[in-house]
Amino acid sequence: MPDPLRDRLDPLRDRLDPLPVLSVVRSLQGRVWDVVTEEVDLGAGGVVTRDFVDHTGAVAVLALDEQERVVLVQQYRHPVGAFEWELPAGLLDVDGEPAHVTAARELHEEADLEAGEWHLLLDHYASPGGSSEALRVFLARDLRDVPDDARHDRDAEELGMPVRRVPLDEVVEAILSGHVHNGTLMIAVLAAVRLRDRGWAGLRSVDEPWPTRSPGRRGHDSDGSAR
Repeated sequence: MPDPLRDRLDPLRDRLDPLPVLSVVRSLQGRVWDVVTEEVDLGAGGVVTRDFVDHTGAVAVLALDEQERVVLVQQYRHPVGAFEWELPAGLLDVDGEPAHVTAARELHEEADLEAGEWHLLLDHYASPGGSSEALRVFLARDLRDVPDDARHDRDAEELGMPVRRVPLDEVVEAILSGHVHNGTLMIAVLAAVRLRDRGWAGLRSVDEPWPTRSPGRRGHDSDGSAR
């Protein structure tokens, strides 16, 4: 029977406890992520087979200027056929690079910005039922423009990518009205509003350990080759 007193006293916290994997088959080795099939021992629940995307992990940046405007970029996302408004973001694809350094590089490359103040905003799983992708989202403030001669040359989906600054509360209204759909953007903006409304109390260090198993494709060396 549920214990109401215990429910009130115990902190709400996910439990990291990977179950035994009996076999692994890597059926697709992709450019960015792989597809794997694993047999997992659930104990009393028996052995089950699960297919999922084995992902390298990613970072995103909620960059907020002195007028409380969020820096947004628009990219074409082919799997959903949409030009999405998103936060500057990128893969954790440089071996050994700290996540906040990756985030600063992505902010530079995608939005031509640098930031003097960095905090960890949140961590989340993109789609835990079908992907190992873990995302770390940073809050960047004290923004300044990258000099023209130091800006990144964009190509592919990033070529001509629009960049906008939108008031934080206006982004919330776009979320609640169903006008934007990117999950990381929605989670990060709503978290930022809550932190802002309590005077930014509770901001976390960029060096805080990952609460999940370390991001990165399992069974691969740093160059992406299979072990």
